[in-house]
Amino acid sequence: MAFGSRAAGKHRGSSRLSRKTAGFAGVAALATTGVVGTLAAPAFAASDKGPSMEDTGLNAVVTAEDVAGQIEAQADSQRAAAEAAALKAQAEADAKARAAEARQKAEQKAKAEREAAERAAREEERKRLNTFVSPLAGSYVSTQYRAGGGMWSSGSHTGIDFHADEGSVVRAVGVGTVVEAGWGGAYGNNVVIRHADGTYTQYGHLNSLSVSVGQQVTPGQQIGLSGSTGNSSGPHLHFEARTGAKYGSDIDPIAYLRSHGVSL
Repeated sequence: MAFGSRAAGKHRGSSRLSRKTAGFAGVAALATTGVVGTLAAPAFAASDKGPSMEDTGLNAVVTAEDVAGQIEAQADSQRAAAEAAALKAQAEADAKARAAEARQKAEQKAKAEREAAERAAREEERKRLNTFVSPLAGSYVSTQYRAGGGMWSSGSHTGIDFHADEGSVVRAVGVGTVVEAGWGGAYGNNVVIRHADGTYTQYGHLNSLSVSVGQQVTPGQQIGLSGSTGNSSGPHLHFEARTGAKYGSDIDPIAYLRSHGVSL
């Protein structure tokens, strides 16, 4: 008779010990993956406190999945943050590059404008220096070149006379170097200027001088004041154009001035 024991039936449930053992096995398996090894301990502690909650092994599995999801979410967040940081860095680099390019263009434009202004100034100065003016502003020729008469030792006028009151400003007709400044005998106080083209101009009967020998002069620069010194019958300016520095090399002053663009 079988009073002392009974055979395990087909539908007999597993013992509590067997279920707990299975739970330990499941947690151990998860722990070996390196994902929830440290989180398995709270589950053991809970199962040791009492029979209020039966260990089935599913609690550990669910926790592992949650942790894996959190890790993935954190990784996604880090990737997003890294991408945002990279985009920001790229945007800043692009902005700096655009700013540098804008500065370079502005500097190049300013340089080009400055160089253009300098070229224009040089050209204007070149034109000014190559421009001739009348020796007396607003005056006229009172005695022509080669006019005859007993007042001139050669028998004729070697220059032209410009009408001028005493003390009128006498100007250099063009750029040049003063080669004579002082008393010139019959010419009175006079100035002789050598010009870049090798010609000379003379300014006679001056009341006073404003330049000295060796001085560089420019067109329109004051060289003295008109007067009536030397062989003169009254205030005026005697003007000569010459091919040389000395008397006797005179050429037609009106033709000379007109050839340099001066209207008389």
